Amino acid sequence: MRRSISLVALLVATTSAAHAQPRPALTVRQIMQDQKTWIGATPTPAGWDERGAFFYFNWNPGGAAMSDSLYRIPRAGGTPEKVPAEERRRGVELFDGARAGEGVYTPGGAQKTFERDGDVLVLDTRTGAETRLTQTRAPERTPRFAPDGRAVVYAQGDNLYRHALSDGSVRQLTDFRTGTAPADARPDAQAAFLRRQQRELFGTVRDRIDRREAREGAEKADARTADTAPAVYLAGKTLGALGIDPTERFVSFTLGAAAGAKNTVVPAWVTESGYVEDLTSRANVGQPLAQPELFVTDLARDTTYRVDLHTLPGASDKPAYRREVYGDTVKARRALVVTRVLWAPDGRSAVADVRALDYKTRWLARLDPATGTLTALDVQQDDAWIGGPGVGGGFGGGTLGWMADGKTLYFQSEATGFSHLYALDVTTGAKRALTSGAFEVSNVRLARDGRTFTFESSEASPYEIHLYAMPAGGGARTRLTTLAGHNRASPDPRGELLAFSHARANAPPDLYVGRPGREPRRITSSTTEAWRAYPWREAEIVEVPASDGARVPARIYRPEATTAPPNGAAVLFVHGAGYLQNVHRGWSSYSREYMFHNLLADRGYTVLDLDYRASSGLGRSWRTGVYRHMGGRDLQDYVDASKYVRDTFGIEPDRVFIYGGSYGGFITLMALLTEPEHFGGGAALRSVTDWAHYNHGYTANILNTPALDSLAYRQSSPIYFADGYQGDPLLIAHGMVDTNVHFQDVVRLSQRFIELGKTGWEMAVYPVEDHAFTEPTSWTDEYRRILDLIERSVGPNRTPRAMQE
Repeated sequence: MRRSISLVALLVATTSAAHAQPRPALTVRQIMQDQKTWIGATPTPAGWDERGAFFYFNWNPGGAAMSDSLYRIPRAGGTPEKVPAEERRRGVELFDGARAGEGVYTPGGAQKTFERDGDVLVLDTRTGAETRLTQTRAPERTPRFAPDGRAVVYAQGDNLYRHALSDGSVRQLTDFRTGTAPADARPDAQAAFLRRQQRELFGTVRDRIDRREAREGAEKADARTADTAPAVYLAGKTLGALGIDPTERFVSFTLGAAAGAKNTVVPAWVTESGYVEDLTSRANVGQPLAQPELFVTDLARDTTYRVDLHTLPGASDKPAYRREVYGDTVKARRALVVTRVLWAPDGRSAVADVRALDYKTRWLARLDPATGTLTALDVQQDDAWIGGPGVGGGFGGGTLGWMADGKTLYFQSEATGFSHLYALDVTTGAKRALTSGAFEVSNVRLARDGRTFTFESSEASPYEIHLYAMPAGGGARTRLTTLAGHNRASPDPRGELLAFSHARANAPPDLYVGRPGREPRRITSSTTEAWRAYPWREAEIVEVPASDGARVPARIYRPEATTAPPNGAAVLFVHGAGYLQNVHRGWSSYSREYMFHNLLADRGYTVLDLDYRASSGLGRSWRTGVYRHMGGRDLQDYVDASKYVRDTFGIEPDRVFIYGGSYGGFITLMALLTEPEHFGGGAALRSVTDWAHYNHGYTANILNTPALDSLAYRQSSPIYFADGYQGDPLLIAHGMVDTNVHFQDVVRLSQRFIELGKTGWEMAVYPVEDHAFTEPTSWTDEYRRILDLIERSVGPNRTPRAMQE
């Protein structure tokens, strides 16, 4: 009986093996070739036209030999058609989702004003007819309707203009001028004495002077009656955030002097001229920042005054880290900036978005333009840094707009630990949450009629993105997309159809159209037959137990026993950008690495890709988990991943390889320099080695500035841990014209290794590459080196470390 069972089992196993389809062999050269030729040109949604008759998208089904072209699909269905060349050249105005009455549209939504190629036009949204208002060499921008819809206000250069639609007349509303105000010609003391004497002695002279002064006074009064704007001289400062209230009485603007930051020079080595050419790159963190001040001009009173931002509550408080590190020794006030002033559609209210340049506080404050005073409406405080979806960082941005009543502001905040949507009555200060829960919302739009919000949300799953609709006052949310994965959807202007880009973990985005909540119709199929010939894995999502009790999301690529038995080694991938989500059921922004991980799994490697601490999509605590210590909790998540593959798959630490680019390269270096016992080798690509040499906008959020928080930089920068490198095989690869993470970073680290006598590391440089590689030959060379190092360091045929030494 036992013999019969064994024979049956053997027969089943043999039959299964016979029917198993062998995977085509992938090569590095194949997967790193031009992606449009190999994978196919995926479409990029552009949007609906204003009437909802067509959905437009950029597509290149012809392959890499052609540039991207504009296509459209009719509302009623059919096949995609290429937009005629004449229409492409003329331009297509797309529905942008702005609410009627906010200025882009007339209150009824019948007309829309917009800028195209530097000129202002008006569109009849019912007929599609366009009327050009300007045609000048100087570009116009940011047009909006007056509240009554009878005029369009726009910016040209440093000034605002009003174009009356009835007669086409144009009036200049502001008068900002370069340079300084001309000084009055003041006579010297002797000349002044003679002038007074002449006026005192001679009646004819006295009469002439009186008549001239009366005439000049009358002319000035007439000029003000004619609404001539008062002159404001910029005196070498930069004008910003220029706006005017809908009643056209108050002008708000910022003025700031140049900060004087020193930019880094990046040499370009391989050039058309044959000479080395210098590229001007960014400044390093901690360089001086411009600190523009907010001003209001009252056109009715011909006066301009500065708005004092430091009257806001907490504006002068020292951040926690400064109190902790320096106590009360730092006396300087916090630097504050206004990122924008949002005027209510009816002109009754204005709200200023004020940020502290230490990134730890955001104020939404009501501005009284008649007095220049601010009243705080909402204060967002974070001892780490303000951020998250729809919130924006220290330099502004994020969700902010007016609801239909003209007195309620909507915005996003991480007050609960997740970014949600709020409504705030600026007249009473009453605030209410419109969404809540352990998920985040983003890309919020208020419908043109002001009755409905649509937004993207992870409510269904932290690994999926869907479009939801919700009444403007809050309440039940309705999920509009049905396909599992990532869905970036655009409702049509009528609110009847959705056109959206849908992607799965093993399929790049394609476009679909359908009614909300129903099965959609696919309208593009973009992948090539050659690419589809390989059965790409839909990586399983697992949760790695972390040493602090958290569960760290990870994609896992498993070798398959029927085609590639596990070889006892693992590869850990570290995504770049820090604040980015790569563990989800959509197409990875790291498409080459995704294919490379399939190649590795085919060779028997177990591959993990983590959304380590500081990744996006998981709320405020996850986002700020690296505050003042990058390479701390985020690196520990990879140490815990090394332990996970040991405990789950029996893979020992010296058989674990770690690699990644940019932030991923930084983590790789920190892994081999500070936690080498958990890894057997690594590849650090375009890596930050010293955060004091990276940019301000990203780094100062997390580590403050080097002068004020040197401890944070020292414990976060690999260059300070170079002596901890124990010789695990390490590849350092970098583009020589990288204007983001400068080539200087790895040059400085290599000098440290040389001076310390370190061996086991190697460097590959790419003379024509910036931060993001563009040449398939560079990608191929880099990943051939990575694969070779994986095989030599942790693969089944590796040379044991003892024999290497």
